Amino acid sequence: MNILVARSAQDIETAYEKLIKSSVLGCDTETSSLSARKGKLFSIQFSDGDFNVLIPLSEGVSLGRLAEVLANPVITKVFHNAKFDLEFLRENGFETNNVFCTMIAEKLLTKGAGQSASLAETLYRYFAVDLDKSQRAKFNRTWNGIWTEELVNYALSDVVYLPKLMSEQKLWLERLGLSEDYINLAAQKL
Repeated sequence: MNILVARSAQDIETAYEKLIKSSVLGCDTETSSLSARKGKLFSIQFSDGDFNVLIPLSEGVSLGRLAEVLANPVITKVFHNAKFDLEFLRENGFETNNVFCTMIAEKLLTKGAGQSASLAETLYRYFAVDLDKSQRAKFNRTWNGIWTEELVNYALSDVVYLPKLMSEQKLWLERLGLSEDYINLAAQKL
């Protein structure tokens, strides 16, 4: 996995030059709580499936030109539970356009099957990927904000598969005649 923890202006520029050329990016955030109004935004992660970037906002790093990637209407930003991430991004002044939510797609695809739409279970069903979520507990109000290798790997493991997951889900939505249903549901939820 090609990883860049973008801590400098040069890192941000390098990430921007690579990511702005993408048509689809997996995106995620790490936060201190479930409330965008009360919580802190610790990081924003991007992945094209190969190149993976974490911006450690908790270390005082600014998103810089990467905010243009979020706002760019040509690039599809793929989130799992997009509503949550979008609330934090909006609360912190970031505009995000052209969003696909894999959680909404999975809920639609598995409706009535009694299956979880969590990212961990969804990735396991599609790709036999076993996500380790144990690091998540470290992100709280008392965390020191410093990104260790383990935390970086955890945060990026959530985004690296999202472009491929969206592709698979779109195929199934089309096969099952649910593409329009997804568009309508996403418009209501996001």
